[in-house]
Amino acid sequence: MEISMFTSVGDGAGRPLVDAYVEGLAQIAAEGFRRVWSAQLPWEPDVMSVLAVALREVPGIEMGTAVLPIQVAHPMLTAQRALTLSSIGEGRFKLGLGVNHPQFSEQWWGVPWDKPVRRMSEHLDGLLPLLAGEPADAIGEIVTTRGELQIPGVAAPEVYLAALGPQMLRLAGRRSAGTITWMTGPKTLANHIGPTLRDAAAAAGRPEGAVTVIAGLPILVTDDIDGARALAAEEFAVYGTLPSYRAMLDREGFAGPEDAALIGDEATVAERIDELRGAGVDELTAYLFADDDDTLARTRALLRKAAGPAG
Repeated sequence: MEISMFTSVGDGAGRPLVDAYVEGLAQIAAEGFRRVWSAQLPWEPDVMSVLAVALREVPGIEMGTAVLPIQVAHPMLTAQRALTLSSIGEGRFKLGLGVNHPQFSEQWWGVPWDKPVRRMSEHLDGLLPLLAGEPADAIGEIVTTRGELQIPGVAAPEVYLAALGPQMLRLAGRRSAGTITWMTGPKTLANHIGPTLRDAAAAAGRPEGAVTVIAGLPILVTDDIDGARALAAEEFAVYGTLPSYRAMLDREGFAGPEDAALIGDEATVAERIDELRGAGVDELTAYLFADDDDTLARTRALLRKAAGPAG
């Protein structure tokens, strides 16, 4: 199982955000991690613009979106941005897509959230040919994409879906490189996420290993268990209220996000990482939520050890 890092473009804490992001990535790369994922949160700066700078400034490390919401970007725009980043990063960019949540889509953007699987499928109908350098001619119920791009000689980035429910997982299995989950525990990953995704890929005639399960989780190595759980409960409280994540927490039997977070001393966290490995997770992307340098360093050290020589 590979171990990557998850970081936010809004973690600059008052400093110039692009400088802070690039410095953080440079440190992550120097410590031996080879991939970083970042989300496009509705209230944060444009993740694609920040990644454009980071891909140029930090060589070697791969970067991806986890995830970019599709409601506010036409497939052609998504393809233009993704291919541009792939060109800048010389193939080091990966594209994670999602449908976000009803309250953001409907209340903030004024875009209906109904038929999310159809919306994603029609987005892929337009996006995937364009990424492959082919014309798109996809007339959809929700999204229509016609035309072609002139961005030659650029490798198409891998496309992942934020798939948790069975229909979206089956779509991801048929048409993408895999799923990126969040707040999803080992039992659910082993018994629902992995099998649904991989069975759909096999049914579509795709070869074994064509799809990947990437599991995103908060993580903290600490001796102050109660304090870390209280911090996680506060910082990630919203994920206990959003229907898609609430469903994953309920499947696992978790009362709240603090139960999903990997918290404890080195032995405890290593055991929970091993549990994810045994659940068929291909990549753990870790979000470190401490605010002190010593705890962050201790957590990264454990992650490097857990990843092993190939991490």
